[in-house]
Amino acid sequence: MCGIFGYIGERDAPDLLIDGLRRLEYRGYDSAGIAVANGAHLQIRKVVGKVHALGALLDADPPHGTRGIAHTRWATHGGLTEANAHPHLDDVGDIAVVHNGIVENYDELKRRLIDQGHSFHSETDTEVIPHLIESHVALGLDFPDAVRASVRELRGAHAIVCMRGSEPGLLVAARAGNAGGIAVGYGRGEMFVASDLSAIAPHTASVAFLAPGEVAVVSPEGADFSDLEGNPSHVKRGTISTDALSVARGGYKHFMLKEIYEQPEGVINALSGRTSFSPAGVTLDEASLTREEISALGRVVLLGMGTSLYAAQLGALYIEELARIPATAEDASEFRYRNPVLDRDTLVVAVGQSGETADTLEAMHHVRRAGARLLAVVNVEGSQATQVAEGTLLTHSGPEISVASSKTFTNSLVCLLLLAIHLGAERGALTPGDVGGLVHDLAHLPALLGSALEANGDYSALAHRYERMRRWLFVGRGLLRPIANEGAMKLKETSYVHAEGMTAAMLKHGPIALVDPETAVVALAPAGGMREKTLGNINEVLAREGPVLAVATEGDEEVARLVSDVLWIPQSPPLLEPIVCTLPLQLLAYHIAEAKGADVDQPRNLAKTVTVE
Repeated sequence: MCGIFGYIGERDAPDLLIDGLRRLEYRGYDSAGIAVANGAHLQIRKVVGKVHALGALLDADPPHGTRGIAHTRWATHGGLTEANAHPHLDDVGDIAVVHNGIVENYDELKRRLIDQGHSFHSETDTEVIPHLIESHVALGLDFPDAVRASVRELRGAHAIVCMRGSEPGLLVAARAGNAGGIAVGYGRGEMFVASDLSAIAPHTASVAFLAPGEVAVVSPEGADFSDLEGNPSHVKRGTISTDALSVARGGYKHFMLKEIYEQPEGVINALSGRTSFSPAGVTLDEASLTREEISALGRVVLLGMGTSLYAAQLGALYIEELARIPATAEDASEFRYRNPVLDRDTLVVAVGQSGETADTLEAMHHVRRAGARLLAVVNVEGSQATQVAEGTLLTHSGPEISVASSKTFTNSLVCLLLLAIHLGAERGALTPGDVGGLVHDLAHLPALLGSALEANGDYSALAHRYERMRRWLFVGRGLLRPIANEGAMKLKETSYVHAEGMTAAMLKHGPIALVDPETAVVALAPAGGMREKTLGNINEVLAREGPVLAVATEGDEEVARLVSDVLWIPQSPPLLEPIVCTLPLQLLAYHIAEAKGADVDQPRNLAKTVTVE
């Protein structure tokens, strides 16, 4: 959950930068750093570790200046080293950059820059950005135009803040896609830039937000906004409430909506430190299983409750597909009561969010007593689940306040896919080429999720058309079946309407009797998801006058002509389609709940963590 903070004004910047980073610590990180401009000279301080260690370094060797940028980093490309921490510099040390996101084409850009004579000093993808900017400045562009030209060359979703020592009085911020937001805060003779309102709120209530594809050139007097081509943008400046709850929501009406939009950045965090792109590979040291132990596995059992059970269902499909090990997903509350067959060659993966769910914990204790191998996939470090399991894959989703899970579900899916790739590679079921292709696809996932969030228009209007439906049926096939279950879960828990998830083929084995004009059917029909079979099931519903809302791949005119409404997703690799399809279903549930006046963040009768059986 990388954090960004920047300041320009009349005050000494370092103390403000450290304070800003402290307010972003909740996001999680493994290194921290700042760059401060003193005249034309950039002073860099970086540490592996926490912000307090960076503060101690500044006390011992204080930089001074009234302009600076700061960053907390989760490792993605490259390990936990001071060289890999942000900010990163160009060759001459004149341009400093902090960055959230993954530069999907960094290897290609890095090779080109090396051929042009640039020297690199880290293993990160981010370091190509200051070098790109330097190369455009060398061609005669001014600093803001060089930033715009560089961002246009980057593939993926990015939030970037940069400054140039020899360009006094400026910070430049840019956003491409949905890799976290950038807020610009207006003070008196000073300005702030941050990835989260919590860092800005102590200083000002007057803010503007960068949309994807926008750039802000920030001076002490204000900010000029443009698109990536340099055309002026009319960014609305507003006033935020400075009460703690409003600040925590980050300008969103509800935590659920905020957390839905945090998912592209959340996925980056789930991938951080676990994937390498040159050479391509997946490293899951947390799994605590040797290659010999993985090779000896005879089956995998995944346990979960509610949303986590649906994540486990997709995880089981991923493991069978990629690791070629028999895998099943089971309701944790029933597992221990049926005296399951367990041995040392069985791997049990307990999927949760808080790591404190009573049913799942009881099942985990049963697994340990039986002698089977046990991993946990949870969001909370130090939770009970992490203490019971032999190894833990933390989802690194960050705090999730809304009772209805969104980003913890998505990051659980990413962790389970990484586990499947890891098991497949260690068992020889996947070749190095297979792993490389999968890792390459995963590098694109944050951008795909950002596109899915942007792809559809007015969800509010859609919600008002469907809010009076008496019941909902969510259907999908193959890898999409668990997503149909999760889509139904999100709708019923937020909107209090009856909804069921099932395989599309199951419709005609009973549930089709429910279909009428007051029963909406949500059909998951993207390009790679057994689309032709699902289209047949859609026609069966239409023949009975049921409205159909499809989730389909952009440009699929056949589906668009067939159904009542379409929620579009970008063209995605088949294994990633289930994850990408999740986001429009979450937004649909949110907006229908909002249209019905439900308590979105705290639905009736529900709790975030179920601590009793």
